[in-house]
Amino acid sequence: MASRKAETGSLKLVSVLDLNEASVLHGQLGTLRGKDLAIDASGVERVGVQCVQVLMAAANAWEEDKKKFVFEKASDAFRKTTQLIGINIEHLLAKETAQ
Repeated sequence: MASRKAETGSLKLVSVLDLNEASVLHGQLGTLRGKDLAIDASGVERVGVQCVQVLMAAANAWEEDKKKFVFEKASDAFRKTTQLIGINIEHLLAKETAQ
């Protein structure tokens, strides 16, 4: 029997994740549900709480689906903002990024 490779999706976040971007982000994530997901947040310069909420809700949904949800790359601004608002994303960072 041939083994099936799990589908993997990727998403590159835009530089400004503000209130207006939250619904766009929600839609993008919805199309990727059911796949392992690697997120590139390396270009993020500003992130609002609403987009962090969307991302954390997605992380929970992926966990319920037993799929991978990782930030492969994260800018300092992204990491510092999540830390500032009290969200720990360390467990969601790819091992290379977490160091």
